[in-house]
Order: sequence, then C-alpha cells, then structure tokens
Amino acid sequence: MVDIQKGEGSFFVAESGEKLAEITFYKSGDNEITVDHTVVSDKLRGQKVGTSLVEKVIEFAREEKLKVVPVCTFVQKQFEKNADYEDVLAK
Repeated sequence: MVDIQKGEGSFFVAESGEKLAEITFYKSGDNEITVDHTVVSDKLRGQKVGTSLVEKVIEFAREEKLKVVPVCTFVQKQFEKNADYEDVLAK
C-alpha cells in the first residue's frame, strides 16, 4: 500500500522527494471540482495506484460535499466502472 499525500489541488505519492504518481484537480464551481490529470510512474504501474488516487479524490469530494467533473480519461473510465461514485458525479 502506498502513502497518498494531499497537495494543493492534488493527491500524490512521493518517494525521496520525487512525485511518482499524482492526480490533479481544481475548483470549477461553488460545489464542484474538475479532475484533469492522472499520472503514475513506471515504478508504480500495475499496483492500482491510479485507482487509489481516484478513490482519494472521491473520498475528498464526499467529505467536502463537492461534485466531480471527470475530464481526465482515466478518471472518466473509473466513474463508468464504479456505480458507487455516482453520488459525486457532476451532472
């Protein structure tokens, strides 16, 4: 399991000061965030780190009572696969 940290408009995984995975978002409305980018280094590929980052954003959105606009294609696919995320999907 990786340690996911919160940044300014992002969640990320770092090792020795180097970001190895990151998901970025920005406030796009009063109660809305747009998730625009997800990247996972080769070092962490195949470990479901991208999925964990998406789950962290979903958890954050629920805690802050925000809706998510998934612009990033990876995040869009995660929303398509998981009906559990429907409650935070911006319509």
